Amino acid sequence: MITKESVHNVGAIFKREVSGYFGSPVAYVFIVIFLLLSGFFTFYLSHFFETGQADLQGFFQWHPWLFLFLIPAVAMKLWAEERRMGTIELILTMPIAVGEAIVGKFIAAWAFIGIALMLTFPLILTVLYLGEPDMGVIFCGYIGSFLMAGAFLSVGSMTSSLTRSQVISFIVAIVISLFFILAGFPPITEMLTGWAPQWLLNVVSGLSFFTHFISIQRGVLDLRDILYYLSVIAFMLSLNGIIIYNRRTS
Repeated sequence: MITKESVHNVGAIFKREVSGYFGSPVAYVFIVIFLLLSGFFTFYLSHFFETGQADLQGFFQWHPWLFLFLIPAVAMKLWAEERRMGTIELILTMPIAVGEAIVGKFIAAWAFIGIALMLTFPLILTVLYLGEPDMGVIFCGYIGSFLMAGAFLSVGSMTSSLTRSQVISFIVAIVISLFFILAGFPPITEMLTGWAPQWLLNVVSGLSFFTHFISIQRGVLDLRDILYYLSVIAFMLSLNGIIIYNRRTS
């Protein structure tokens, strides 16, 4: 049950985390790297101007691979840093629930990534200047990207709670996230087509961040895709809560 006190506690953790992000140069370094890589992949690797199309398909198609490395870098400090510095005990002794601390930290990190996405708005202005893009498709692309980022972040939050080492958290998050990408990556599904039954292909493909993101990126906000990402987030944060709760009671 959501109470006024719960909302207040989540808000307090949210403010603490956001101020921590923008109180250090790490946040600005992340944003600069994300914007530079996004521009490089869009204009050079995707040959934006050579395609002659006023859309952002070349921008969005690289997001799964950008997020694979950048988001675990953001998430690795969520709990590992608290454990390393010993401040996790302080958080867990505060009059807040474990779930409230997890949600507050997650929302703060997700909002931070959302800000990084919003700062790519010059790309929208570019395609508007060059032609008449389908803004509905672009809007769906951003929604899909934000949801996928949340799924990557929830994986990183869970792995961060497993260890006090940020490096270990980073590596484990990449490995798990890579599985969620490759499960629906066309070369992988094509490789399985020769011997795996169709139902197995559907199951494997349905587990993929990539498959659901591509579906939304095409301009269709299917409720099943949205529920998939929200389910992954809920599941990973639940695991996060179990890990933290066991530490609290041990």
